[in-house]
Amino acid sequence: MVRFLLSLLVALLVGLGIGLYIGWVQFPQETIDSPASALAQRYKDEYTVMTAAGFLEDHDLTGALERLRVLGVDNVPSYVQEITERYITNSRDVGEIRNLVALSEGLGRLTPIMEPYRIVSVPGQS
Repeated sequence: MVRFLLSLLVALLVGLGIGLYIGWVQFPQETIDSPASALAQRYKDEYTVMTAAGFLEDHDLTGALERLRVLGVDNVPSYVQEITERYITNSRDVGEIRNLVALSEGLGRLTPIMEPYRIVSVPGQS
C-alpha cells in the first residue's frame, strides 16, 4: 500500500511538472492587443448603446464623440443614426432605443422614425 501511494505521489508530481512546463514555457498564452475597430458589429453596437447611455447621464457630447471614434468609423453621427434606425426597425429594447435616440438628437441626426422615442422633459416635473 505504501508503494502504491508513493508511486501515485511521484506520478502526480511528474504530471504537475510536465503540465507547468508545457503551459508556461513551451506554449505560453499570447496576448494580442486588438483595436476596437476589429470588434464584430454586434459588439460595436453594444459599445455604442453603452456610450449613448453615458451621454444621457452626463450630456457630454464631446466625450461621447471621442469614445465612439475608437470604433474607426468615418462619420460618427451617421453611424449612430444608422444603428438607432436599425434598433428601431428590429424592435430592440425600448430603453436602448431611447438612449440611442437621445445621442442621435444630440448629434443633430433626429429622423421621423426616431420621434416617438424622444425623451421629452416636461417643465415643472423632475
